[in-house]
Amino acid sequence: MIRRTADEQRSVDRLRFPAEPWRLVEAKFSADELGVSESLFAVANGYLGMRGNVEEGRESHIHGTFVNGFHETWPIRHAEEAYGFAKVGQTIVNAPDTKVIRLYVDDEPLLLPVADLIEYERALDLRDGVLRRDILWRTPSGKRVRVSSQRMVSFVERHLAVMTFEVTLLDDDGPVAISSQILNRQDGQDEYHVPSASLGEAFDPRKAEAFAGRVLQPQTRWGDDERLVLSFRCTNSGMTLAVAADHHLETQDEWDVRTQVDDDVAKHVFRVDAKAGHPVRLTKVVSYHTSRGVPTRELVDRCRRTLDRVRANGIETEFRDQRAWLDDFWARSDVEIHGRPEIQQAVRWNLFQLAQATARAEGSGVPAKGLTGSGYSGHYFWDTEIYVLPFLTYTSPRYARNALRFRYQMLDAARRRARELSQKGALFPWRTINGEEASAYYAAGTAQYHIDADISYALVQYIRATGDRDFLRGEGVDVLVETARMWEDLGFWRANGDDTFHIHGVTGPDEYTTVVNDNLFTNVMARFNLRAAAFVVETMRADYPEDYARLADRLSLGVHETTEWARAADHMSIPYDESIGIHPQDSHFLEREIWDLAATPVTKRPLLLHYHPLVIYRYQVLKQADVVLALFLQGKYFTAEEKLADFEYYDPLTTGDSTLSGVVQSIIAAEVGYHELALEYFVSSLLVDLANLHSNAADGVHVASAGGTWTALAFGFGGMRDHDGELSFDPRLPQGWEGLTFRVTWHGSRLRVTVRPDELELVAETGEGARVTVRGEQVKVVPGEVTRVALDGQGPVRPGRPSLRALSGNRREDGTLITATVPHS
Repeated sequence: MIRRTADEQRSVDRLRFPAEPWRLVEAKFSADELGVSESLFAVANGYLGMRGNVEEGRESHIHGTFVNGFHETWPIRHAEEAYGFAKVGQTIVNAPDTKVIRLYVDDEPLLLPVADLIEYERALDLRDGVLRRDILWRTPSGKRVRVSSQRMVSFVERHLAVMTFEVTLLDDDGPVAISSQILNRQDGQDEYHVPSASLGEAFDPRKAEAFAGRVLQPQTRWGDDERLVLSFRCTNSGMTLAVAADHHLETQDEWDVRTQVDDDVAKHVFRVDAKAGHPVRLTKVVSYHTSRGVPTRELVDRCRRTLDRVRANGIETEFRDQRAWLDDFWARSDVEIHGRPEIQQAVRWNLFQLAQATARAEGSGVPAKGLTGSGYSGHYFWDTEIYVLPFLTYTSPRYARNALRFRYQMLDAARRRARELSQKGALFPWRTINGEEASAYYAAGTAQYHIDADISYALVQYIRATGDRDFLRGEGVDVLVETARMWEDLGFWRANGDDTFHIHGVTGPDEYTTVVNDNLFTNVMARFNLRAAAFVVETMRADYPEDYARLADRLSLGVHETTEWARAADHMSIPYDESIGIHPQDSHFLEREIWDLAATPVTKRPLLLHYHPLVIYRYQVLKQADVVLALFLQGKYFTAEEKLADFEYYDPLTTGDSTLSGVVQSIIAAEVGYHELALEYFVSSLLVDLANLHSNAADGVHVASAGGTWTALAFGFGGMRDHDGELSFDPRLPQGWEGLTFRVTWHGSRLRVTVRPDELELVAETGEGARVTVRGEQVKVVPGEVTRVALDGQGPVRPGRPSLRALSGNRREDGTLITATVPHS
């Protein structure tokens, strides 16, 4: 009998969303939580994304079609200005909607919330990337009508989406009208001037800003009986967009078409004298092209070329190519959870979201919500490097390279930002679309200097896993040098018996503690950044003198800079408290009292929506794992005893108000022996969108959490580590699990890793194989052979979870008692 955790049993409505290994299925239509289903059933490819709105256009939480990087700008109005504050906001634009295909039978519209639905199924197929819906509708006059549709955003053709819409009257003849549209909605309203359900909600900084005026200025409009075209220019950013749609109607019956083209709507209305049993099938092929300023006439020509190519190749070719692309994706990316169907479905859905957010994002970053919603305004954060890039690096390294090259292309803007903040080198923006800082709240934004080290860490991780020295010597080294310069300039030396290097006035990953001195995560990651930069430059000097000469000339690199970087790294201040035996999150963290989370009402969570930041900042309370993340990313520098002590201290203080937290807590909980807790954190991260655990899945999928799901499986339960270019495994399979299989691409070889309770199995599926370490034992993985290593258990096992009660009895070094309270509200 399969054991299920309490979270698995109660978090997902399995009557409405049955567990299938390769499909996310909605077996019953519900108007409740429309926004969540729109996110869950979105289709995207990293460039173009379409929310899972119903074809008929109503009802909806928020209609959404997004193009990665296509944004509007607006002046940030600070209540009180100061030098260096971000000046220009950036928000992703909701592009013209081509999903709208309205159906009328006997002049009666199909509207799902009030329709008499005899049968209903909507399913996102994770193997072929197609969203399908099949319904049987009884019209008000009693006619039974079969309506089937498909929607696909192509992974192969970056600018392409394909839709089909088929209607069959089963019992009686009747007039059928199908209105297919390109619709530009403005100011959050639909075409009936009904405000989006997402507007007017309570304050939530995780949502996108609303625009004050018209965003898309009409440029081109035209149409004939088969093709429709609209184009626009953003009012402030000057970005341009063109969208075109081809239509092809197939039916045995008589029909005609009427075309209407205005500034904000272009549509074909097909009128069919439908006979019972005769399918009426509409195929709609659409193309989107955008630019930072190319005239729209050029973009219209690009749309034409895309559509002409599809017309020549045929629609079936596009569906066939989509399946082939995903076959390849799953061959290198699939994770198999043996005997756990609910978890298996959720894992694959999360991995599919990573493909949808990254595959065709060439020249752009990875938005925090992918292209499934407007949450966080479509901005790129450190989420990409720390939570998404590990999956790409170890399964689809070409996509990781694209993401890193995008950061390199931001380097000039990062240099300007560093100068603005009186620093040398480069400072990457905390949140951005176009490379400029867009975070209006500096304390939890710009002050997170650690993003420089996060990007450098991801870059080095990619190089270690792939051996891509060309990228490192050509572009990557510039990022390492400029970020190292920033750290060496930001920090300072303090002599108190032993010279130490300090970094003050920064914010770590925990946004509930801001602008602090010697944040542990920042310091250990800066240390990594400095050492990596020094090592790479010195290696180039010794082994690639011509590349080094070009680098030195390009960046005016001084001969002694690397010495200073290495010295700063070796003397970096790493906070440690002897009295409690932990690493404080920062130099003053233990001076605060503890926030008693156990006594905090659920109605007051998340804290950021119910308490002023100053209230939160006065307490030991975490939005997300901070020190614990350092234990994972820089684990070789912490002992097993230190990891256990730090985890047991910080875990009860961590609210989990950030979806980034659970996966890291899961990984370290597994390593130090809290197996049940590790599984609990993993499941909560796995279902954060599928079960809407943070009540904001309507704003889009949490892409970083999806990436963290893979990391928790491979690094947490699989026990994988990659320190200094050595791939190692020390598994921690959850109790009751039969097995776990995942793939890792290492220097061109794809390794299949299977963890069972008593053994680790390794197979080289492609390439020449590899040498790895399993619990200290060197193992050679040879192509065509199965290598098995016996496992004596799954590491230490500790019951329960760390307790807040144990923390409040601690005494600081000065002898004062740490207490736990809840602030008045």
